[in-house]
Amino acid sequence: MDGTAEKQRDSLASRYKASTDYAKDAEGLTAPYVSQDPQETAALVRALDDAAKKGKKSGGFSVKKTRYAVASSPTGAEVDSWRFNDWDYKKPDLPTYARGLFTTRTQHGVPEIAVRGYDKFFNIDETRDTAWSAIRERTKGPYELTLKENGCIIFISGLEDGTLLVCSKHSTGDRSDVALSHSSAGEKHLEAQLERIGKTKEELARELRKRNATAVAELCDDSFEEHILAYGPDKAGLYLHGINLNIPEFITYPSPLVQKFAEDWGFRKTGLIIIDNIDDVKAFLEEVAETGAHDGRDVEGFVIRCKKSTNPGVGPYHDWFFKYKFEEPYLMYRQWRECTKALISGKQPKIKKHVKITEEYLLYARKRLAADPKLAKLYNQNHGIIKLRNDFLEYKNMKGTDAANLEDDGAASVTRDIILVPIATIGCGKTTLGVALTKLFGWGHIQNDNITGSKRPPRFTKAVLDELNEHPAVFADRNNSMRQERKQLLTDVKMQHTTARLVALHFVHDDINTVRKVTQERVIQRGDNHQTIQAATDVNKVIGIMEGFIHRFEPCDPEKDPDEGFDAVIDLDPTAGSRENLEVVIRELHRLYPNFVKEVPPAEAMDEAIKFAMESYKPDLRHIIPDRSKNKDKKKEGKQEQQQQPAAQKPPKKKPLEYMSVDMPTKGVLDALEKTFGSVPVEQARFFKQLQGTRRVQAKFHVTLMHRATAKEHPELWQRYTKLHGEATAENPDAQLGELDVQLERVVWDSRIMAIVVRLIPVNPEDAEVKDPAKPDQPGQPKWQCVNRVAHITVGTRDDSVKPKESNDLLCRWLEVGSGGETGIGELIMQGKPILRGIVKGVLSR
Repeated sequence: MDGTAEKQRDSLASRYKASTDYAKDAEGLTAPYVSQDPQETAALVRALDDAAKKGKKSGGFSVKKTRYAVASSPTGAEVDSWRFNDWDYKKPDLPTYARGLFTTRTQHGVPEIAVRGYDKFFNIDETRDTAWSAIRERTKGPYELTLKENGCIIFISGLEDGTLLVCSKHSTGDRSDVALSHSSAGEKHLEAQLERIGKTKEELARELRKRNATAVAELCDDSFEEHILAYGPDKAGLYLHGINLNIPEFITYPSPLVQKFAEDWGFRKTGLIIIDNIDDVKAFLEEVAETGAHDGRDVEGFVIRCKKSTNPGVGPYHDWFFKYKFEEPYLMYRQWRECTKALISGKQPKIKKHVKITEEYLLYARKRLAADPKLAKLYNQNHGIIKLRNDFLEYKNMKGTDAANLEDDGAASVTRDIILVPIATIGCGKTTLGVALTKLFGWGHIQNDNITGSKRPPRFTKAVLDELNEHPAVFADRNNSMRQERKQLLTDVKMQHTTARLVALHFVHDDINTVRKVTQERVIQRGDNHQTIQAATDVNKVIGIMEGFIHRFEPCDPEKDPDEGFDAVIDLDPTAGSRENLEVVIRELHRLYPNFVKEVPPAEAMDEAIKFAMESYKPDLRHIIPDRSKNKDKKKEGKQEQQQQPAAQKPPKKKPLEYMSVDMPTKGVLDALEKTFGSVPVEQARFFKQLQGTRRVQAKFHVTLMHRATAKEHPELWQRYTKLHGEATAENPDAQLGELDVQLERVVWDSRIMAIVVRLIPVNPEDAEVKDPAKPDQPGQPKWQCVNRVAHITVGTRDDSVKPKESNDLLCRWLEVGSGGETGIGELIMQGKPILRGIVKGVLSR
């Protein structure tokens, strides 16, 4: 960065820091006020009630209604909580977008809103509206940036009978359920703060009732519940960050007035920054994101409040929020938390990013948990999370941001075995995308529509994995629009190919009406050029089929099963052109796996690939889909008629030799392991039992003699192996090259991987020494040599992020530092040191 730019940035930062002193005068601002309209509220409640009764299929969304009795109400008041799924907030035409909404009735039966949360708001680039270009075009300042405190949300309002209602997002907390205790904890804090300033709950209830408003606060208190950021006794409390009017429309107080209310009623104030220009907002946020800290403290991000118009210059402006969350180190912290809880419960920790540092953290956490049994119980109660994390960082002598910025070797080392899984409905452009990627990179492409007959899902998986043997990546061309379809594919692939990475290509269906319109136009325009949808033949039938897919579409949720099984999710816009989505996929794959997609192709190449996909693609197999809407009870209509066109046969490719292997008898190896671990204490057998319990013991065992990757280091040996393999398999591709006795000497492991150290013993005397004809005076070498520092059999790995080849690293470390003590390495001599007969074979490239 040049000196001028650096000065500008420093000047910007100092200016924004000064604004945290709340220099803006709140006295000149008038608090907004709108009284409730009973008819408007009644219409809202009717719409919500109808949606709750009809369920999701009626309107493309679902809402859950829960009624609570307000225990402290002298008149026995009741409130209804209305809850949408998070992903439904991206859909148009919901009855309300309030995230946190409670309604009630007065003593005269008049419906009213009791609590009103914010309209759901989204992160930068999470929706079209939160793209910087849209924000710049449709919003106006001043932009109020409030620190995103890290706790649980608490709503406070006043009921007609004078009761102060304190709620969490969806509950009043009047039950004994632990999950509903946030509001009770919030109410205790509220009582304490009011007592400190000499005011009562009844006074606060009257004040909020008079304003027709809900106070919105964040409960931050590590003694109650820890999240990601630390809130000790000096920082714990209710941080007031908003006051909303209790009406269907979203109207909220300006932040300076919220600050003033916080001072008057004893709340903690949320950090506030006011910036007039959107470009300055963007520059400030990106600067803070570099460190994840502001004004001397870690922050998770900012909520930005402003005014927005859907038609600037013509339509009115209304209150609107968006957020800017800092990904790191908070994603890493959350992963550590969830991995620790998995460790405590005996489950397999799921590590998606920051593989090495997370594994080091878990090794540290494992020792701490073993040394202090109480720690696990407290951790599961959300206590001690931050201290354990900070203790580890102190032990490593690094900051969280430094740990998060360490190179993530797990993703960086990926060069193949990627499965791209679209999540789409008909007409989103998934096949065009798949054909274009195949054209650009030579990847595989398997279409579900080419698979006919019974048991299609497992056969589809098999076809994908077979294709993965031939290509570094495969496009699994199926809609996968329902969670059960994704679960089937994820489960089957992980069971059969432990190193494969599955990347979801999620065609986000935020605006269902627009998606419906665009996809129908596409399908009708292409006519019969599709395997299952022949629009030119029967348009009405096709539209009916498409509607069924849209109603069944279940968005991808990476935080929940089964979608948490994806290694990455790339969001795509189904209404955008295929060329735009192609570039998004390529750029994201390049970012995620830089050694897999090493560079983004030039624009001309992507243009040409899309042109090829649009103009040259013709379906190989046509299906006639029965119209189930007319005769749902007829099972025969579920059968498909097909007309298959002959496809051109490609000549089989000659596969090169990948490595030389000694295949071992599975039963013999397993029996030897069982005998060895069956006679030792539980602690020593723990990792082996873990591998067995999680099905991580390999299905087959072998000793790698030499891999193609080491050919440059041992050119003569690789040439000899290649020649022997070529001669032996000239007539029989599965021919064995020879035999070796393999003695199992000892088993070595750490928290990641387990291997058996072996000794290779020639079966035939002539195999013990083979002389080089060109060097008859020099000593010979064994016919079957292992070039690894330690010959070994890999037993199993902890999870998919650990590659079997890491056995070499483990055994080199074992040779250098030994086992036991602080090495983290376990070692046992194999009982009886059995000798098993192995078969020497060559393994071809996939």
